[in-house]
Amino acid sequence: MQAGFQQRPPVQQPMGGPHGSVMAPGHSHAGAHVIQPHPGAPANASWTTQFTVRSNDVNPHRTRNIVLLIAGILLTGALGLALFVIVLFQSIAFSGVGFVILLLSAIPLVAIIGTVLLLDRWKPQPILLMASCVLWGAVASVVITLVGQLIFGVAAFALTGIDTSSPILSAVVLAPVFEESAKTVFLVVIVLAARKFFEGPLDGFMYGSLIGAGFAFTENLLYLNSAYAEAQAGGLIMLFFVRCVMSPLLHSSFTALAGLSIGFAARRGTWWMALLMWVPGLIAGMVLHAAWNGVASLPLSGVMSLIVMLALSIIIGVLWWATAFFLWYRETKTAREALMRYAGAGWLTEEEARMLGTWNGRRAGRRWAQGSARTHMKAMIRVAASLPPVRDRVEAGVGGAAEKEYEVFLLNRLAAERRSMMRAMGLLAP
Repeated sequence: MQAGFQQRPPVQQPMGGPHGSVMAPGHSHAGAHVIQPHPGAPANASWTTQFTVRSNDVNPHRTRNIVLLIAGILLTGALGLALFVIVLFQSIAFSGVGFVILLLSAIPLVAIIGTVLLLDRWKPQPILLMASCVLWGAVASVVITLVGQLIFGVAAFALTGIDTSSPILSAVVLAPVFEESAKTVFLVVIVLAARKFFEGPLDGFMYGSLIGAGFAFTENLLYLNSAYAEAQAGGLIMLFFVRCVMSPLLHSSFTALAGLSIGFAARRGTWWMALLMWVPGLIAGMVLHAAWNGVASLPLSGVMSLIVMLALSIIIGVLWWATAFFLWYRETKTAREALMRYAGAGWLTEEEARMLGTWNGRRAGRRWAQGSARTHMKAMIRVAASLPPVRDRVEAGVGGAAEKEYEVFLLNRLAAERRSMMRAMGLLAP
């Protein structure tokens, strides 16, 4: 038995290789990690239909998915309600100006969400999960930070007599530690509770960026309110430029570092490895956060301070964008390579693998499929996007039998969607 799949008598030798299977990279004898050959290997022509064993037709994660959905709805609903109260209070606090401040604070948030959604197009993650990330950052992490710093300040003063309300101590030490811990702990929750939606560094980068953007939204709201209360329109405009125009990616960058470290471990590591890798990303985010706050606290002239902060924010912004596009490119390249391995094992033709593994191929496939067949083509694209990270984990020997069973489920679903598409196009008898 290979890769945890049920033993199947092959109908014919798959066309993808001399042995009908693909060995896992780095293994001299892949054994349990080879791709199970398809029992009815494809012909050389495009859009062939294939026989597939009618096993594993039920998603092995179905019960877990229902539990996660209910938990996600409850969490998102609670955090969304809290954010609504904040927004409502903000809108009436300064009359008409309060609504203007709200809109100004939301500009970076909307821009970052839009960018993340573009990055998410290759393998879309649940909107509910992504909304939870934004709301966690905007509400839960802010509350945890405020409460945590308050408790720590009281305890530190009672035990040592140290006053932690010092601006420098608060900005350079306490804020990075408490804020980054409060934000990134939700990444740990995701990777432990919803591992199938946290499959690599791109996912971690996106989730971290959304959490950071949510946190920055609420923080901008508070700071812009204070600026208007102290200096009216002039102070509001100046702070809006510094926080929302000059440095909109700060919190997203800080939090994304933990997302990256967890994501690299989640790709091919066990749950405890993903948990352990939270620490270096968390520390890196704290250090970068402390560096930014330290520079902002330097006793420089107004112009010099602005120049230094602008230079640092440009560096951070460029690194964020470069990381985003590198991860996006890497994700699509890895997916293409994995799909070609499935083609070698007979689950796809090479033409199908190229179609499902490129942007141009996907667009061509959707144009080719007409009427109801287009729905099945889109489903094939979604399933094909889910397979590569699962194959990575099977080849790495993590995830156990459940991961292998889930791969079989996805492969059978891919074949079923192909048959349905062919019938809808009139190329296969009902």
